[in-house]
Amino acid sequence: MDARPESATQADSPAPDMPDLGDGPLDGRSEGMLADSILSSDERRRKYAVPALEKGLDIVEYLADQAVPMTQSQLARALNRQPGELFRMLACLEGRGYVRRDPTNGGYALTLKLFQLARIHSPYETLIAAARPLMRSLSDDVRESCHLTVLQGNQVLVLTQEESPNPFRLSVEVGSTHSPLRTNSGRLLLAGLAPAAFDAWLGHSREWQAMAPAARQDLLARIDDVRARGHARSLGERFLGGADIGVLVGTPGAPLNAALTIATLIDANGDARLDPLLEPLQRTAAAISQAAGLGLDSGPLGSAVDTPAPAKPARTRKTTK
Repeated sequence: MDARPESATQADSPAPDMPDLGDGPLDGRSEGMLADSILSSDERRRKYAVPALEKGLDIVEYLADQAVPMTQSQLARALNRQPGELFRMLACLEGRGYVRRDPTNGGYALTLKLFQLARIHSPYETLIAAARPLMRSLSDDVRESCHLTVLQGNQVLVLTQEESPNPFRLSVEVGSTHSPLRTNSGRLLLAGLAPAAFDAWLGHSREWQAMAPAARQDLLARIDDVRARGHARSLGERFLGGADIGVLVGTPGAPLNAALTIATLIDANGDARLDPLLEPLQRTAAAISQAAGLGLDSGPLGSAVDTPAPAKPARTRKTTK
């Protein structure tokens, strides 16, 4: 795609994330705004703490983790607060329809309101919007194609892709579906499932049921290896001359995760050069997780990266099909 010159209005307007401080000397308020604009989201949260909101979110997140209603006293003990601190917050959440109170035992549980709000927009739309600029930067930096996939039913679905700027490159069709058992991304996504969800998925997979016992054991060993390594890689699995390396986007065991994978060509010397790709791949996956609100992984599938680096501005480029 050819770059187009910006209009004067676009060029002269301030960046959307930066305050318009004008051309004159900075006063104290403007200096503070400029300093705040470069803080990370976690640093801004600590600087501008809202205790009441934090309390309400603590209640919602804790109730989301519980399978049974929790009383006010139980919530207070779990959150290390006094029962009286939670009374008004629970009344507000109940009044707004986010929690309901069991009239028999006084326990609180989440309603479906959060689910309804989340369903207004497809989670995939949010994930793609967060991922694409970061994936574009990754592709520019490592000069390899990368794609983002999710587990949809019994298939792996390709959500989006950024192509390598190189004239020779591997490409995966967006919207195509593939076998989770025979792809790098699929084994990575299966490794990120909670144990019960993993067992349930295998129980519904006809492809798994058709496999010989020896092949099943080999596949389970490969998935265990992915969990231990924290990433998945393969050489020439789908076709000769191709190699993949991928990492999980999100948190193992969460309801929604994705796989970020780099597909590369093996050179004439047989070198796939996968090792140098792992660190930028992990860093980008962590940044996507944070941008999409999927949370940072605390388990083995992503423990190599602590803090995601900010994305570089995307560069417009012309590609050869």
